[in-house]
Amino acid sequence: QVQLVESGGGLVQAGGSLRLSCVASGRTFSRYNMGWFRQAPGKEREFVAAISWSGGRTYYADSVKGRFTISRDNAKNTVYLQMNSLKPEDTDVYYCAADTNSLYGSVRRANYEYDYWGQGTQVTVSS
Repeated sequence: QVQLVESGGGLVQAGGSLRLSCVASGRTFSRYNMGWFRQAPGKEREFVAAISWSGGRTYYADSVKGRFTISRDNAKNTVYLQMNSLKPEDTDVYYCAADTNSLYGSVRRANYEYDYWGQGTQVTVSS
């Protein structure tokens, strides 16, 4: 079992920044890849960013590339999403997710590959 708790969401003006955090507990955090996804009401949960178990590989959706940065601190069991130059279209509920089946393997982007999810944190960007 893995428990994930996100924090850091909120209301920000367009062009501003937010930093999301996700603390994991349960299985050995440093063994598996992590991802961030987002979802608007009535829409499918979409990939935002993912990071390998070591932090050495990162991947981004085209819509956030160059503005968002994913990172992790395995000593703190925490993954981060630094979001800069925010746009109104970034408004969503953001979820962190763990791919505990990855076990030092490939980083995946499909939401169905991730088996544990946090409760989500709301990000609202005003124009």
